Amino acid sequence: MTYENSLSRPPPDEEALVERAAQNDRQAIADLYDLYAPKIYNYIYHRTSDPVLAEDLTGQVFLRMLEALRSGKGWRSSFSGWLYRIAHNLVVDMYRKRGQIKYTNLDDSPNIPAGNGDPFTTAAARIDSDVLQRAINQLTEEQAQVITLRFIEGYNISEVATMLDKTEGAIKALQYRGVASLRRIMSQYAM
Repeated sequence: MTYENSLSRPPPDEEALVERAAQNDRQAIADLYDLYAPKIYNYIYHRTSDPVLAEDLTGQVFLRMLEALRSGKGWRSSFSGWLYRIAHNLVVDMYRKRGQIKYTNLDDSPNIPAGNGDPFTTAAARIDSDVLQRAINQLTEEQAQVITLRFIEGYNISEVATMLDKTEGAIKALQYRGVASLRRIMSQYAM
């Protein structure tokens, strides 16, 4: 299942939907859920490797969204970025409670295309994917998050900065250090 990433282009009626959702308009709530749930699920799935947990946390994101909207609290600039921030916080809280960080197996990723049918190519891709997964798991949490959002989820620098409430410069630095670390780690696997 692949979803279009369009953080930079919010739907023209997003603000009206959010206002209606804050007033407990069930259709507006459903529309916001339909619009953002697949993207939030995908993000959480890549962070947890667990489809059931990703569904549960996605539901919690929208419950927190409703609670915040009803209490007059909420986003300041980007609504979708705010939702990703809620998702990020829930994932971090969950791992804090468990004391571990785990990322999805890239072979199971809904955004990674399947092999071309050639068994050798498929086996080589699986090995490469496993090596990459182990390497991502060795990055700092922030680096792994940026690498996941940028290269697995396909968001641009600006979108990731909005989601993580960081400057574009900070995202570029995290990406640079993460890619450099991945290169170093993966070169060790190649030996």
